[in-house]
Amino acid sequence: MPGIEKLPLEEALEDSPQTRSLLGVFEEDTEAISNYCTQLYQAMQRIYDAQNELSAATHLTSRLLKEYDKQRFPLGGDDEVMSSTLQQFAKVIDELSSCHAVLSTQLADAMMFPITQFKERDIKELLTLKEVFQIASDDHDTAINRYSRLSKRRENDKVSRVLHKNLHETPRLDPTVISVGVVVPHLSTSGEGRVVEDVYTSRKKQHQTMMHYFCSLNTLQYKKKTALLEPLLGYMQAQISFFKLGSENLTQSWEDFLGTIGTSVQNVRREMEEEVGQMQQTIQQMERSCDPLYAPCDPDPAHSPVCRNLTRKQGYLYIRNKTGLVSSSWERQYFFTQGGNLMQQGRTEVAGGLVTDLDNCSVMAVDSDDRRFCFQVTSFDGKKVVTLQAESRRDCEEWIATINNISKRIYLSENAEEVAARVNQTALEAVTPSPSFQQRHESMRPSSRGRSGRASSISSVGSEPSPALSALSFDALVAPETPIQFDIISPVSEENSGQNKAAAQAGRRSNPFGESGENALVDSEDSILHQLFIVRFLGSMEVRAAESADVISETMRQILAARAIHNIFRMTESHLLVTCDCLKLIDPQTQVTRLRFPLSSVAQSSSHQDNKRLFGFVLQTAGGREDGRAVCYIFESNNDGEKICDSIGLAKQIAFHSEIDRRALEKRKEQDKAKEKQAEELSKQKQIEKDLEEQSRLIAASSRPANPPGPDGQFLVLSSSQSEDSDVGEEGKKRGESEA
Repeated sequence: MPGIEKLPLEEALEDSPQTRSLLGVFEEDTEAISNYCTQLYQAMQRIYDAQNELSAATHLTSRLLKEYDKQRFPLGGDDEVMSSTLQQFAKVIDELSSCHAVLSTQLADAMMFPITQFKERDIKELLTLKEVFQIASDDHDTAINRYSRLSKRRENDKVSRVLHKNLHETPRLDPTVISVGVVVPHLSTSGEGRVVEDVYTSRKKQHQTMMHYFCSLNTLQYKKKTALLEPLLGYMQAQISFFKLGSENLTQSWEDFLGTIGTSVQNVRREMEEEVGQMQQTIQQMERSCDPLYAPCDPDPAHSPVCRNLTRKQGYLYIRNKTGLVSSSWERQYFFTQGGNLMQQGRTEVAGGLVTDLDNCSVMAVDSDDRRFCFQVTSFDGKKVVTLQAESRRDCEEWIATINNISKRIYLSENAEEVAARVNQTALEAVTPSPSFQQRHESMRPSSRGRSGRASSISSVGSEPSPALSALSFDALVAPETPIQFDIISPVSEENSGQNKAAAQAGRRSNPFGESGENALVDSEDSILHQLFIVRFLGSMEVRAAESADVISETMRQILAARAIHNIFRMTESHLLVTCDCLKLIDPQTQVTRLRFPLSSVAQSSSHQDNKRLFGFVLQTAGGREDGRAVCYIFESNNDGEKICDSIGLAKQIAFHSEIDRRALEKRKEQDKAKEKQAEELSKQKQIEKDLEEQSRLIAASSRPANPPGPDGQFLVLSSSQSEDSDVGEEGKKRGESEA
């Protein structure tokens, strides 16, 4: 092959500097070839390893695609189209895996084997010869140096002759094998002869080694071309064979199938891009709209009003757990309403747990020593109390309104939110004055603009009031600056305290609720009418016009508005007992009378015009008729409020007729007493007349001569009894004269 440089073997024995210089060039080229071959071997080894890994990965991919039907995905399972498509892909990928396995075998035989042989055998053999040549050259230099130190010429000539004689004659030689396989004669001479023999042996060894080394270097120039071309040729032939197998496996049907799959993928990608665009727009809109919601507090309550029509709510709250007799801890949990139950769920839990039953429960905002925005949920039987904390005031009010709606069983309706909105709207209309009344009220009270009234904070969406209410001012119905009582407080505490003191002085145990047990028993037994109603106390306040027909409606509006403003949702449930003598509020748990209202003190009672469950009555307090003030009590009932008002009216009628009968009976008793007294007077008069007659007779008898002589001439002597009778007659006469 032209262009290949060679080392001349003829110059190996001469070992000139020019030959040594040319040898250095060949050795430098050999070192460069070795380094390059090492790098090429590493690159081809990576190709081979990658191909083996690709073959194994392709086989694993095919196996996983075949096992797609055995997978159980939480979302998107049982997709037959996807399953069949993947099975077809698994089939073709399995064929490709076989092709990759064949390619791996071909690469091992045609690419890796030649480069490995050149690297492991030829390069290493050349390096070994280089080391042997270096050793032989060093031995020759040593032998020459020893030979050059011989000083006597005679001995040198003798040695030369002996050596010449040994060379030209055929003496008996003791053969010795050297490292290069050359047989040299053994010279039986002295020390000088051994030096000459060493020079001979080392020079011959260097010459033979150098020739073999030059031959290997010249051969390497040919091998480096074949060692580089054969692996590449095997690599390309293996790839061509692989592609031929692929073209045979991937027919036209597979091309059509891949085109269909590519179209489907593009459609899915287009749909995904549209969905991503919509989600990005939604994210931007939500970022703009939800920016005020990132703050835990309410930055602007006007832009985030409280929704009171919810029947379902969820979110994170803090719940207070007792850790000791006095200490407690707060834990953040996720709470949600499910039907009529309040549930809680931890962040790592799968399902929620029951906290409390919300049916007929009571909820109210409470003050905590170390927390804000707290509210308390009490079960219907009062045995379980749960204290929760919200993040903001708005969230707290929404939770309270939602639990209050659930406690009324609104969630059982078909359209729960609409029913809740209608109930809240009805309650709002029940407690909201009309615009005309508000304007007339403001015109009649100019100073009310500077003072925050309870009614001015409510929007005007109610119905038109009656003409009587329109003609009255606000102060004419309700006393200004009157505190509203949301708890049950007895209105006759002074009278009850006097009764309790009298009962204590009499040695009887007094009832702390203002009446003794005997009086209550007598009232309950002697009364003709007994009707029991379940009611909830909303509040009471002092009013002026006790006889006005609209004072109860105005009081309802005032109390409900105050409860809505102050977030007071808890109500005291009691049993209202209507009798002919009084009205009683009885504790349903202990059956103890909380309040007792004399029926004669009830001025009037009525229910709300729109919300029939609301009713109230006005109680005239002691001295109330003189100054025109009374107390109005407002309740919410489970039944119709009109029925309770009718029952109170019936009780008043029965009490009125009973009072008339009682007065008639007393009148008859007085007449009978008068008749008895008159009869007694007549009997006394007759007795007086009789006594007078007796006295007259005695006086006539006394006017006769004293002791008249008897027939025998003796005087008559009166006995002591006759003398006493005469004295009695005189006293009776005097008494009769005095009475006359």
